[in-house]
Amino acid sequence: MNRPLLALLCLSLVSAAFAADKPNIIFILCDDLGYGDVKCLNPEGKIATPHMDRLAKEGVIFTDAHSGSSVCTPTRYGVITGRYAWRSKLQSSVLGGLSPRLIEQGRLTVASMLKEQGYSTHCVGKWHLGMDWVRKGEVTELGIESEGQVNNVDYTQPITNGPTSVGFDTYFGISASLDMVPYCFIENDRVPATPTETMKLAMNGSGDKMSFTREGPGSPGFRGEDVLPAFTTRAKKIIQEKAAAAKQGAPFFIYMPLNSPHTPILPSQEWQGKSGLSLYADFVMETDDAIGQIMRATEESGIGSDTLIIVTSDNGCSPQANFPELIAKGHNPSGVMRGHKADIFDGGHRVPFLVRWPAKVKGGQTTSQLTCLTDFTATVAQITGVKLPDNAAEDSFSFLPALLGESGQATRQSIIHHSINGSFAIREGDWKLELCAGSGGWSDPRPGSPGEKGLPNTQLYNLESDIAEKTNVQDKKPEIVAKMTAQLEQLVANGRSTPGAAQQNAVAVVLRKPAPVAKPKKK
Repeated sequence: MNRPLLALLCLSLVSAAFAADKPNIIFILCDDLGYGDVKCLNPEGKIATPHMDRLAKEGVIFTDAHSGSSVCTPTRYGVITGRYAWRSKLQSSVLGGLSPRLIEQGRLTVASMLKEQGYSTHCVGKWHLGMDWVRKGEVTELGIESEGQVNNVDYTQPITNGPTSVGFDTYFGISASLDMVPYCFIENDRVPATPTETMKLAMNGSGDKMSFTREGPGSPGFRGEDVLPAFTTRAKKIIQEKAAAAKQGAPFFIYMPLNSPHTPILPSQEWQGKSGLSLYADFVMETDDAIGQIMRATEESGIGSDTLIIVTSDNGCSPQANFPELIAKGHNPSGVMRGHKADIFDGGHRVPFLVRWPAKVKGGQTTSQLTCLTDFTATVAQITGVKLPDNAAEDSFSFLPALLGESGQATRQSIIHHSINGSFAIREGDWKLELCAGSGGWSDPRPGSPGEKGLPNTQLYNLESDIAEKTNVQDKKPEIVAKMTAQLEQLVANGRSTPGAAQQNAVAVVLRKPAPVAKPKKK
């Protein structure tokens, strides 16, 4: 064999080995997709999800995976930082589209870590972690901006402290949920088309009970139906442009937080009616198709085998999907779990979690290992050979052993759950302890509602025998309540749940929320 040919062969072998060790990584975060909305997870479900089903068949299904919170912003903080968001200054609810940056200055993110490892890093989609607009007036810091604040920023000026300030080379997306202002795309640190119009989007497409999103500034021609296709097109373009370099040992990372199937429920016209169930089900199908397009883009570019793809959701399905309508047609977005988005019950935070990596991971696997979306950082760190410092990814455990089918003790032994109003729960083994009387969210019994009044302020369920959380046994198992309460208190006080030096939470963390004060009746 001549020397040039031998050198080329060696280079190819080295590049292939590098690609296998440092795969391209695509993390797709659906928005409000319920565990029961994915056919391979809920065979009784009525929504066709062939692409997610295929990804699961060719990879690993995690049946006990959970978002860091039962709502948007805190879960996203956990995905990017590997830290529970309640350790930050955000103790409940979510940010708005104009909120300032939440991720602390200097904090390691999965994007900055991968960038240091030679990855090109890209964010395509819904950010919802705050960014610093140039202000012209007051804007709420830790909540959704008021109606009177929507014009209090200068949309013509560059944005600072957005995605490109936390490790991403490029960003294309929207600032927060698509039912929040501003209605415009953002490219890196700028709005390409200034929001000069006042608009609102239909929440559910059409119907007699028409409702709309918050009214505010929007770019001329901006349409909610175009957002998911735009994200898909941009992510495919990045894959196609980066494929050649990836084959030569320069991998890429794409964080792709979708806007769907969150409200406004606006599937593209070609998808409307496809499910035969509802617009929400149509939107789930279009979301599944977008995932299929991303998978095909990697395969057609010749990098499918060396690309790690994760598909999951930021929390459970929203009640805006119209649970009664879907259940009447035989489909429950929460599957067998109780509750939905915003709740402390498992329907609020047990999420689909599907992983495919053909070069390393055997397909057709299912694992019941307890997993949290915060675990993404530690997993990627282990894959790429990074040793995490003590002040980073404090709540991140690697699930790589589960991916590789390795037997032995699971890396994560417990997990802390958090609801929209800041209620806490802790899970260990089959036991789940909840430090609130009701849902902590939007399902009954809601916090402060008549249905919650008189209930014990602690709930304990054995999920092995009671996955639907129907029978509260806190009065029968006081020793378990005491043990798990002490464990939760310790994990909070340590500032971390992983081994390592104790860290500081940003603010004092209150484990039991004060009971809501009933509003006096109007005379």
